Amino acid sequence: MYHFFPNPSVETAAGPVTLRSTAESITTMNDEKIQVRVTSSGQLLDVVVLNKRLDNIQIVLGEGVHNVRCDLVPTRNGAAYVGNAMGREIVYERSRESVKADLVRAAGFRDFKR
Repeated sequence: MYHFFPNPSVETAAGPVTLRSTAESITTMNDEKIQVRVTSSGQLLDVVVLNKRLDNIQIVLGEGVHNVRCDLVPTRNGAAYVGNAMGREIVYERSRESVKADLVRAAGFRDFKR
């Protein structure tokens, strides 16, 4: 027999905070989707972005229990991002500069140098 309890709350210095379950926080998330190409077949896939940084884009292929995570890293010339999922090469055909412009527009962070 399962018992369902209401969301617990925690007292902090700023006041009470209600803890949310993982399912609630996932449903309120705004998923960014990008289109990637599988080079062996030329097929275009819409995938969900987990984390987007200038040097690495983490994506999820598929849904539910059959999903696969993949890291896309920029090519040497910075013309695209490539990764490998289940033995297939995946390419995000946007340059490093265009991804940088997307990040600036979305997050509003300052230009940084390495």
